Amino acid sequence: MRQNKSMVPVKAVPLFGLLTVCLAGCVTSRVEDARENVTGLNAGDSVVIMAKSYHQGNATESKYITCIEDALGRGSQGLRVIPRQQFVDSLFPWFEPRTAPAETKGLTKLMERPGVSKIVNDLGVRYIVWLDGDTETVAQGGSLSCAAGPGGGGCFGFAWWQKDADYEAAVWDLEGYESAGTVTADVSGTSFLPALVVPIPLIARTQAAACKGLAQQLRAFIIQ
Repeated sequence: MRQNKSMVPVKAVPLFGLLTVCLAGCVTSRVEDARENVTGLNAGDSVVIMAKSYHQGNATESKYITCIEDALGRGSQGLRVIPRQQFVDSLFPWFEPRTAPAETKGLTKLMERPGVSKIVNDLGVRYIVWLDGDTETVAQGGSLSCAAGPGGGGCFGFAWWQKDADYEAAVWDLEGYESAGTVTADVSGTSFLPALVVPIPLIARTQAAACKGLAQQLRAFIIQ
């Protein structure tokens, strides 16, 4: 298992660094992978990112999936990523929420359906990555009030909130119809909103950090 941890300890950061960190909020992240089988890419192989969760109308936030797609395909080491909607439309209705295979043992039967295997091969899809998770506010506090009067106005007080971004990427290898393993990202961030006349938001980019960390680890997981 490979693990990538990043934390900014306040006591170890000089004043300039501390100001930089606080202006961006405070973020702690942990990214790990658990491998089940050997992976790798051949020329022309591509990856599809799919949403696994559909609870409470949340199909694993669309913007997070788009972020992972963009991050995986970016740069000289970028992977060939097939947009999920193109993949779903090409294989309609077999990857709609109610008909998509729930586990790898359903892949063999799916590939035996007329035309499915040919479409997958034509697209060059080697891996399907199922994303599950979300970003949510887990705690908040403080007090902030704003008022206006004849002589002007302003806001006074201090507020904070903590968001957790927890995501898991399950990697399916279509070459052997098997699970290659999982990559997980657990990111916690605390944002602050102090106000002395003018509010100054210090935002922790929790979801962005989870996207960057997961995409980096996922790329390394697939190409090795």
